[in-house]
Amino acid sequence: MIDKPTLSFSESLTPERRTAFYEGHKPIAVVMIFIVFLLPCAGLLVYGLIGAAASVLISALGYYLTPYLTQRLSLLAGR
Repeated sequence: MIDKPTLSFSESLTPERRTAFYEGHKPIAVVMIFIVFLLPCAGLLVYGLIGAAASVLISALGYYLTPYLTQRLSLLAGR
């Protein structure tokens, strides 16, 4: 069985890899757009300024880590 080449964590954070991932996975890109823009608004409504700041950090981390996590989860699932 041929294993898929795996990217290291630092390689997956490059802008080129992230752009290629989101261009190849349009539904995930749409969901991430909603998360990045709507989560801070929800945090502001629920917890005020602290919630908005925390939501911005969470949505930014999600945007950057989604390509890496998706790749790792697909390897664990055997795809």
